[in-house]
Amino acid sequence: MKKLLSIKYSATAFNISFLLLRVILGVTMCVNHGYSKLIHFADMKKDFVNFLGLGQTVSLALVVFAEFFCAIFVMIGLFTRFTVIPLIITMGYAFFVAHNSEIFGKGEMSAIYLAGFFAILLSGPGRISVDGMINK
Repeated sequence: MKKLLSIKYSATAFNISFLLLRVILGVTMCVNHGYSKLIHFADMKKDFVNFLGLGQTVSLALVVFAEFFCAIFVMIGLFTRFTVIPLIITMGYAFFVAHNSEIFGKGEMSAIYLAGFFAILLSGPGRISVDGMINK
């Protein structure tokens, strides 16, 4: 019981935790969101939001880049802190604008993704990543 209430943690526990966080967030973002937008790009571009006046096609392309390609980089832990930034921007827009900050409604998943990607930005990918191997 004492160990369960302890606030101490090992470096191994931290690294395994962030490996799990990166892989789960990366896989679910890539497969559930990015891939479907990638394969239905032509159908979605005419109805997609015009983010910052960039145009619907450019906005969708940026979202596909973030949700598919950046999610893959986060999964493997390559350029992790750089690649979570487009994901944070995308999930921030999805939560605050598209879902009207409804944390207990449609915006729940975007809020969870936003929090997870923000934690990765602050803490880094951990040693069990390509970034960790490069820095050895």
